[in-house]
Amino acid sequence: MYPKPAVRQTGASSLPSLPPGVYLRRMHGYTQDKDAYLKRLRRIEGQVRGLQRMVEDDTYCIDVLTQISAATRALQAVAIGLLEDHLGHCVAQAVENGGPEADAKVKEAADAVARLVRS
Repeated sequence: MYPKPAVRQTGASSLPSLPPGVYLRRMHGYTQDKDAYLKRLRRIEGQVRGLQRMVEDDTYCIDVLTQISAATRALQAVAIGLLEDHLGHCVAQAVENGGPEADAKVKEAADAVARLVRS
């Protein structure tokens, strides 16, 4: 699972470096994979620029549509990865803490899944 907030050692006792709940607001589930996500999004950005060139060059319609499909699948893969990170980190942490925040995070995740399914 994901790491809990860092603990600062001060003599014989240890104090949490962040109060409960603050960790969720300061660190997102995808933070540790941020560079990989950015790399993938830059690659997709290049695909979209390539699509623009294809249209400018009057490339055959089916070839353009094939590349649009590839870019769409690449974006969907990023979305699924972000959703998995969100469920594994943000939602799991909220459920562990319990209370109304847990219900809100589960609802938020369900709404995100619904948006992805519709797209």
